[in-house]
Amino acid sequence: MANQSEVIFRFLAEPTDVNFGGKVHGGVVMKWIDQAGYACAAGWSGAYCVTVSVAGVRFHRPILVGQIVEVSAKIAHTGKTSMQIFIQVRCGDPQKQHMVETNHCIISFIAMDQAGYPIPVSKFIAQTPEQKALEQYAIKMKDIAIQTESLLQATLDQDE
Repeated sequence: MANQSEVIFRFLAEPTDVNFGGKVHGGVVMKWIDQAGYACAAGWSGAYCVTVSVAGVRFHRPILVGQIVEVSAKIAHTGKTSMQIFIQVRCGDPQKQHMVETNHCIISFIAMDQAGYPIPVSKFIAQTPEQKALEQYAIKMKDIAIQTESLLQATLDQDE
């Protein structure tokens, strides 16, 4: 099933997902993001994939126990061996089916062979206006991550 560009997970938030404040724990949401991202990356590449980074995570609203949760993952941009995936998490009352966004982010994966070395992935070509906008967002987030990492490394090098 290689070159599947989108995956959607839907399920109910359970009591075991909540933190001490009674809302779904942010770490649980991050786990869902990673799982949906992996399913999308593996579906696109047809290979085992590893998470490289998560960029731009911002939580807008809490998820409550019993709400339906939807985690959508879409290929936004590909490099030679990497895939930047746009993740959107939404929730709502399962009886009304009205969903609102709780958060979104870009998660990057690399396709790997059995020995753990990066392997090439198929190029994603954005076609719709939404895909083109998400691709530009993903490229910008990737650039910010590279710049931030360079800044950190320069700071660490000065301290030595």
